[in-house]
Amino acid sequence: MKTYDWIVIGGGITGAALSYELVRQGFAVLLLEKEAISHNATYYSYGGLAYWSGTTNLTKQLCEEGISRHRLLSQELSADTEFRELDLLLTIDSNDNPETVAASYAQFAIPPRLLSVDEACELEPLLNRNAIAGALTVKHGHIHAEKLAEAYIQAFLRAGGTMYVAQVWELLREGQRVIGVKTKTNTYYAANTVVCAGGFSRALLKSAGISVRLYFTHAEIIATPPVDVELRTLVMPAVLRRFQLEAKSTKDDSVWDVSGNEPLPLILDPGAIQFRDRRLYIGQISRVLTEPFAPIDVVSSEAALRNHVGMILPKLKNLPGTWHHCLVAFSSDRLPLIGAIPNFEGIHIFSGFSNPLVIIPPLAQRFAHSVAGQHDEIILQLTPQRK
Repeated sequence: MKTYDWIVIGGGITGAALSYELVRQGFAVLLLEKEAISHNATYYSYGGLAYWSGTTNLTKQLCEEGISRHRLLSQELSADTEFRELDLLLTIDSNDNPETVAASYAQFAIPPRLLSVDEACELEPLLNRNAIAGALTVKHGHIHAEKLAEAYIQAFLRAGGTMYVAQVWELLREGQRVIGVKTKTNTYYAANTVVCAGGFSRALLKSAGISVRLYFTHAEIIATPPVDVELRTLVMPAVLRRFQLEAKSTKDDSVWDVSGNEPLPLILDPGAIQFRDRRLYIGQISRVLTEPFAPIDVVSSEAALRNHVGMILPKLKNLPGTWHHCLVAFSSDRLPLIGAIPNFEGIHIFSGFSNPLVIIPPLAQRFAHSVAGQHDEIILQLTPQRK
């Protein structure tokens, strides 16, 4: 049986981008994705590219590199990623002080501009003016995440990569070295294996006796068919509670090793995006449940989503749509885990992106260059070994 240079586990946007960049470096690469039609975090992504949101030298550089890559990817991959720039509208709750909220964004590379209620409603006529105290706005990149992932995969295949639809059941170990993977029907061997399985990465690695400080939320949205309603902007709350949830839930790593834990109550960040084909994603609820397959009450979740989004965008409340759920991976410090997993050989990780879409393309490129022998200080900063 053929032995590959790299096996990439997961065909979402992280695995697709990384597979493409690895094969471009001349490696023999096998990409494994468990579903022919994926219903993962990429599939249900809003598609936002927050290139304005860097707050450190590292994140500012990655955001700049990321938006530069996105502007060229449709041409490079010979496929339309639906890249555009649109107005992001960050709504400020009626109980919050607009100036205080605006001040919390002062450290960003491009601080959003504060709008009055009238200005916000002029920019987005669907807003309920009685539900907000104002809003922030900034130009925001946007792509169709599923189409970008598929474009990466097709370019990867054209470049000589191999892809199979198969779920990885087991990582194969010889002592401290991972030598390949086992699916339900086959065994595949590689010099290196990289896990890009998003919210399932922790459980997969744990089953092989490998621990990483990687976590996940259960994210929930409503997807509509194409509708006549026109949403002009990408709407999200200015105070994103999801980031607070992530920070609080990672203080004690041990709770994540017990299935069935719910360290914190769910949060809801009401927002919406409309794609070029006029479909809407309305969301989102985030839950911290340590069991990847934990049951969720769909009826109550959908009702909560519709009610909360309806307060901000009333015309979206009763649109036809279907509730969906996926896992979203994150780390303890909002930076991804990239590189070799300590104390083992042949096993790497490329996951845990809190602000994924804008920075995945440059980091996939940098990772591929680094494993091909090019020194990269940024990849070293994102190692899973960092404190």
